Amino acid sequence: MNDSTAATTSAAGDAASVPGPNPIDSRRPYMSFAFAFVFGYGAFALSAGDDPLVNLPGWLPFVLLAMGIVPGVAGSLIGGKLAQRGATPDVIAGEKLIGSAWGTGFIAVTLAITGLTSNVDLPSDVENSLFPIGAVFIVGMINIAEGAVRRNVLHYSLGSWLALISTAALFLTGPGPFWVLAIAGGGGYLLAARFEGRRLAALG
Repeated sequence: MNDSTAATTSAAGDAASVPGPNPIDSRRPYMSFAFAFVFGYGAFALSAGDDPLVNLPGWLPFVLLAMGIVPGVAGSLIGGKLAQRGATPDVIAGEKLIGSAWGTGFIAVTLAITGLTSNVDLPSDVENSLFPIGAVFIVGMINIAEGAVRRNVLHYSLGSWLALISTAALFLTGPGPFWVLAIAGGGGYLLAARFEGRRLAALG
């Protein structure tokens, strides 16, 4: 074995031995977000427009959304903390940066949409859908970052799906974006919760 081959083998061995984040069981956060998407955005879809399918109290969709999103975000942040146990300083720094991205992302999208709606005259149905779509896009992008740092292909794929469906929903009007988020988004979380158990079992 020549020197270059030995160096390559040694580097590969060192990289393989570097511990990553501890495995995180995301089934509960996934189910919480699934509840928010199916029932929260579903309620928005049913009650949206001038001729809604169901007349719901204006506060109900927001309450249903919060009932899923609050525990979902809390579970995600707790998972980030658990991933830091016994991890290397680089892993801990990465998890802390991702944790701060939740606040930064939602503040940024709120400022962007507020500025847009303040300066551009948009149809009411488009304006009402921007915050939900923007929020899902931010969640998707954070999931992509978490999946990359944690080497979690399932989480990365879920984030990619959320980012794609949320932006694609912009092509629809009326209750259309809410139906996309409720069905495609909620369905994505339900599938992720199902496959998460298999992923953890494969890790042993």
